[in-house]
Amino acid sequence: MLKRLLPRLLVFVLVFVFAGLSLAEEPQGITVSAAISLKNAFEEIGKLYESRNAGSRVMFNFGASGDLMAQIKGGAPVDVFASAAQKDMDELDNAGLVVKDTRTNFAANSVVLIVPLSSKIAITSFNDLQKAEVKKIAVGNPKTVPVGRYTDEAFQYYKVSDMIKDKLVFAENVRQVLDYVARGEVDAGVVYSTDAMVKQQKVSVVMAAQEASHKPVVYPIAVVKGSKNENAARAFISFVRSEEGRKILEKYGFKPLE
Repeated sequence: MLKRLLPRLLVFVLVFVFAGLSLAEEPQGITVSAAISLKNAFEEIGKLYESRNAGSRVMFNFGASGDLMAQIKGGAPVDVFASAAQKDMDELDNAGLVVKDTRTNFAANSVVLIVPLSSKIAITSFNDLQKAEVKKIAVGNPKTVPVGRYTDEAFQYYKVSDMIKDKLVFAENVRQVLDYVARGEVDAGVVYSTDAMVKQQKVSVVMAAQEASHKPVVYPIAVVKGSKNENAARAFISFVRSEEGRKILEKYGFKPLE
């Protein structure tokens, strides 16, 4: 009886051993939580990264940097975080949730005032937002959306904050601001220059905010502590910062860092 069972047991053991080896050898995927302004560029970078690394998988979670940061602090299983502002990365870093030697800045952006392409209102500057004809201005929620904070700083710089505060329509991310303007639901909005490029058939850039009007728009990226595939997370960050990654970012309007 035992002699008859031994061959079968051996087969089962070999099946489990080879199954375990297959699982061990299979590259794990990584989840990248990234500012939604990076969506188009990162999706292209992700596809190229996967084609360069056989069997790799990159899953993206795009949103407002503040919301993504809160998700990570709440325990969301994320391997890489890319923010549109230092503030959100600093908060994760201070909470001990960033692998310190992986944190690096990789791109820059600018803040622009946009209007619907079909707009009949003469808006050529931030000061024109005070005009009576301007009823609604879309901006990011400064509590969670970096572009909202940059916008608030710009409004203060141009001394229009008090005069336009009742016209503001708060959006949950920069792409929502863009959509409001593109659909003509508001008279103006403030986004990144890269976002304006996404819908240049529907919106017009009327002015770029002076660099002195707000904190520098610099994007940091880092591996999240506790990543289940830290090596792949590090490799993805290296690819973002590679010559190929830089070219894709520049293609979508992001500025290289000096």
